[in-house]
Amino acid sequence: MLKHGGLALGSLGTFSLPALSQAIQASSSPFKRPRLKITDVRTAQVSVHGPQTHVRIYTDAGLIGQGESTDAAVGSAALIRSFRRGLVGQDPLNVEALWERIRTSGVFAGAQGGQYTTALTGVEIALWDLAGKALGLPVYQLLGGKFRDKVRIYCDSGRDDVLTPESEKKIDWIKSQGFTAMKVDLDDAADPNRFDRVNWTANNAEIDRMVKWVEHVKGIIPASMDFACDMHGRYDAPTGKKVAKVLEPFRLLWLEEPVPPEDIDALVDIRHSTTTPICVGENIYMRWGYKEIFEKRAADIIMPDIQKTGGLAEAKKIADMSHAYEIPFAPHCVVSPIGQMASAHVCASIPNFLVCEWHWIDNLDTWKSFVQEGEIIQKGYITVTDKPGLGVEMNEEAAKKVQIPNTPWFEPGM
Repeated sequence: MLKHGGLALGSLGTFSLPALSQAIQASSSPFKRPRLKITDVRTAQVSVHGPQTHVRIYTDAGLIGQGESTDAAVGSAALIRSFRRGLVGQDPLNVEALWERIRTSGVFAGAQGGQYTTALTGVEIALWDLAGKALGLPVYQLLGGKFRDKVRIYCDSGRDDVLTPESEKKIDWIKSQGFTAMKVDLDDAADPNRFDRVNWTANNAEIDRMVKWVEHVKGIIPASMDFACDMHGRYDAPTGKKVAKVLEPFRLLWLEEPVPPEDIDALVDIRHSTTTPICVGENIYMRWGYKEIFEKRAADIIMPDIQKTGGLAEAKKIADMSHAYEIPFAPHCVVSPIGQMASAHVCASIPNFLVCEWHWIDNLDTWKSFVQEGEIIQKGYITVTDKPGLGVEMNEEAAKKVQIPNTPWFEPGM
């Protein structure tokens, strides 16, 4: 080969044989990947829409992956420290194997949800970010590629009385930003019509107040804007059934958790009694938590919280399960732009995505400065970044302003 190829190689002139060898090696060895080891796992805690725990995973190559967990995040830092011994020294690209090892190590402590899974979620997201950075690929590519470039976002308007001037200003802002969907909360512990401070059986006056709120909002938003309502799983079955029925004329995008999500039979009863779509899932953990919901047809739409249900791969598995039952996937999301972009990568990578929540309307300055990239929502959509990993990086100066006092800030071993 060299005898007959000598002239060809010689004609390369200044392109030396060593350089050619390197080029051939680079182009013909596509299966090489970086050899990394985890060297540390650290946390920082902030409070904006409730507590969020941010996770960083460090490697011997200087690469750092970041993740975020929410809601049940109080206590996550201690749990993540306990995970550390199973992570340090391991290959961070074996994301699902590490996830499964940590998950099963908590089985005998009853750790099938709550704080344990929330803590594991933050770690899992950080591992995917790290894997993307190591391989030079966006996370959506690691999840199988994307179905869409832009991810539709809906704005949660917060826990306001929608009849106040302040609330109307907020709704005007939502419209001006180009959102095509929004949500309001219907549950109100301070409703003067309530007979009992503990029991959440709503009387007719309370239900009339809910209807009045829905009617008011529907009257001031564009007809083309989707509108969802949330009951936060506080009410009992008779109330949930009444509210779902009385709201039918408003053609809601969905009615969210009219009863506690663990009462699956009550959800089935409500769903089959109304044409109002029923949405559940923000407080359900991992794919096993959704199995009975799918089998009993207890929901029209599911809304896992990707920052606590088990992570990005787990959320995609839940979405794939829901796709098999022709159920749309509309994740709950109350986190920083880091977690929001992580959710967007999942939403881009599944066929049955409907819309993703955004819940920092009351913290706009913090939202816009939290990551170095600035505002990631444009006209009601997030364009999924092609940068390696999640594609956003924390602006620590801004993030530290909402640090939970007396908590570590990515300190070694913490």
